[in-house]
Amino acid sequence: MPQVEIRIADVSDDERIAALINPLAEKFILCDFAAAGRVRFLSDHTPAAIAERLRKGFRYRVAICEGELVGVVGVRDNAHLFHLFVAEAFQHRGLAHRLWEGIMVECLRAGNPGVFTVNSSRFAVPVYERFGFTGTGPEQNVGGVLFLPMRLDISARQVE
Repeated sequence: MPQVEIRIADVSDDERIAALINPLAEKFILCDFAAAGRVRFLSDHTPAAIAERLRKGFRYRVAICEGELVGVVGVRDNAHLFHLFVAEAFQHRGLAHRLWEGIMVECLRAGNPGVFTVNSSRFAVPVYERFGFTGTGPEQNVGGVLFLPMRLDISARQVE
């Protein structure tokens, strides 16, 4: 795999983040949603919406390979994994794990006691389970957006 650099995202990355997320969501997530859920999801993932999250202090990191944005991870309040998307050509190569582990450590150093949550798509559940997340309830439907609530508790684990 070519060299992938992970760096802090800034507002100027908003269009590239949306350009990564939306086609992946169309292929892997939105196929499970009713029309209202698809509209809601896509309207919540415009460049403007992403820029607003960056301005509000969400912790975002992007993965760049040869100038192309190939991955993104975003966390709200140092505790809720909000986004984790990797370009198809870079999936199954450990990039999602690298993005998650890096931002998780940052959140722990920023005061997170070791508890994280995520609202997972059906497609991503196995990925999050490999990270140690477990389901906390049945699938939810909020405005047509489907997700499975999951939690990771590593409060007893030592972070280096």
